[in-house]
Amino acid sequence: MKKFPLYVSILLLGMTTVHAAEKSKKIVFVAGNPSHAIGDHEHRAGSMLLAKTIRENIPGIETQVTHYGWPKDESIFDGADSIVMYCDGGKGHMANRHQDALRKFMKKGVGMVCLHYAVEYPTGEIGDQFKKWLGGYFETHWSVNPHWTAEFTSFPDHPIANGVKPFEANDEWYFNMRFMPDMKGVTPILSAIAPDSTMKRGDGPHSGNPHVRKKVANKEPQHVAWAYERKGKGRSFGFTGGHYHRSWQHDDIRKLVINAILWTAHEEIPKNGFDSPTPTDEEMKANLDPK
Repeated sequence: MKKFPLYVSILLLGMTTVHAAEKSKKIVFVAGNPSHAIGDHEHRAGSMLLAKTIRENIPGIETQVTHYGWPKDESIFDGADSIVMYCDGGKGHMANRHQDALRKFMKKGVGMVCLHYAVEYPTGEIGDQFKKWLGGYFETHWSVNPHWTAEFTSFPDHPIANGVKPFEANDEWYFNMRFMPDMKGVTPILSAIAPDSTMKRGDGPHSGNPHVRKKVANKEPQHVAWAYERKGKGRSFGFTGGHYHRSWQHDDIRKLVINAILWTAHEEIPKNGFDSPTPTDEEMKANLDPK
């Protein structure tokens, strides 16, 4: 057995202790109740698919999923590095009554991710609070929720976009979010020009208003996914796609969202992003809500 000088032995022991003390990152997915038709708003199935993909393809990441509303036992959040919410929003958003719990997590620097309808909060005090946590949110009578095919041709120099190639996808891409003043701390990740067809509906809380109609007419890029660095060390990510469960079978969408989730947990994103196998049709059918 090879012997080392005392100081080298101490150094090696210290390195071993540090390695043993390294903690895996923990991501908690909170999926909302069933809603819409089969294949739409599959909060539970989508969360379980993303959690499984991360767990099986990225070493050192622990994922847990709780579903059908806010967990009664909040100990599931113990040690969480990021919380992913995938649920219906607005007045029925499952997080509306749990701001005190989220406030504690935000102060600790825990990441926050909101997928699809989960970016919508009631206008007013609740919306203003979540805007400060998420960087932006769907505000009724300001933001809109049309279905359209968005073409994403370029991306910012941001870790979330690592390895993502230009793509197009049809989804219910919400846009004209109510962002932080002057976009402070906000980096648009996915932006596209919304076609005139997105404004074919009349004015309403989700369908249109004079402000957004002017922006679409002027061909202003619409931001449908964004990164946000909160005051302190916290990170958040908003993604308005994900209405269709099939979106998670799209390699670039899945890569971007997984990159984002891990970025909010302060995980280093590889230059080419996190790769994962395309889910099979059988995997996509697993865990769908009974409707």
